[in-house]
Amino acid sequence: MSLISSINSADYEEQFDEKVASFKRRIRELEKSTGETVTCGIETFESPKQYYRLRAEFKIWHEGSTARYAMTNPETKSPIFIESFPVASKAINELMPQVLEAINDSEVLRRKCFQIEFLNTLQGDMLVTLIYHKPLEEDWIVAVTPVKEKLGIHVVGRSRKQKLVLDRDFVEETLQVNGVNYHYSQIEGSFTQPNGKVCEKMLAWAVDNSKELGGDLLELYCGNGNFTLPLSKNFDKVLATEISKTSVKAALSNIEKNGVNNIAIARMSSEEFVQAMDKVREFRRLQDIQLDDYRFSTVFVDPPRAGLDVQTVDMVKRFDNIIYVSCNPDTLISNLEVLCKTHSIVAIAAFDQFPYTHHLETGLILSRK
Repeated sequence: MSLISSINSADYEEQFDEKVASFKRRIRELEKSTGETVTCGIETFESPKQYYRLRAEFKIWHEGSTARYAMTNPETKSPIFIESFPVASKAINELMPQVLEAINDSEVLRRKCFQIEFLNTLQGDMLVTLIYHKPLEEDWIVAVTPVKEKLGIHVVGRSRKQKLVLDRDFVEETLQVNGVNYHYSQIEGSFTQPNGKVCEKMLAWAVDNSKELGGDLLELYCGNGNFTLPLSKNFDKVLATEISKTSVKAALSNIEKNGVNNIAIARMSSEEFVQAMDKVREFRRLQDIQLDDYRFSTVFVDPPRAGLDVQTVDMVKRFDNIIYVSCNPDTLISNLEVLCKTHSIVAIAAFDQFPYTHHLETGLILSRK
């Protein structure tokens, strides 16, 4: 059974319009609560109707000696068996039955395997992670190696406190932004934008709307440098922060890979950076970065679903320009109720990163009043 068997792609435009309309209502509510008049319209960016997700993960359901892909019905808690998944890329759909066949042909690979994750790129690079309720031994490597070679994929095995990497634990992605190619290593288990085509549109929108801002850029929550790299061309210097060691490692690699020389990365949370900016604390992680040398004109934030904490909102207000990308309209509006006291919204965009769901990715540019 397909997860989206009940979804008609012919209704795509209608479902996206409904999400945008809901967001417009939230903006009107914001105007009433803050007295702010938003004069700009909302740019909208659609997704491909099918085969758009570059990440997919499935539970493995065992019936006797047979393993099947499954998801859990949230209402009945019973398994929904997956034969195809048109939400995911064509490459993932083509690979799914081949991986499952290999699992079922090997007791070593099948036994206690409870989840399989696929990570794909627009260029076709593919990594598959097999996750187990058992320690992985040499016999697992022996069994999975010919599967990896036959299917032409990268494979990672995981179990509790264990990770086995056969050759590499990342895929190589290239995203095109206004005709320029940016190259990224995307590491297994780390966050990446799942909808590659919409991600390219998000990057282009952010670049286009920051061309005239100048000065230096501060970026919080930079991840693997997804936005950092293309945005760096619009600013003299960029200081980007990220708390995850894995993401920092990937960001540094991606900066070098793209030959960019005006970006510095600091491994710290947004809360810690606020303390550093206010000189409340000194951090050895900033010993090679002189904050007083930066002339920040703009801050870029792409926070998790919880949005910006109170201290970070207070710090962000100090910047002339704010680029805010959000995956949660609720926390976005909450933050805007504070930010609109000092800043005006000058650009808004809606990106359908997750079609056929209630989720909507949005982007805003705010300028000091």
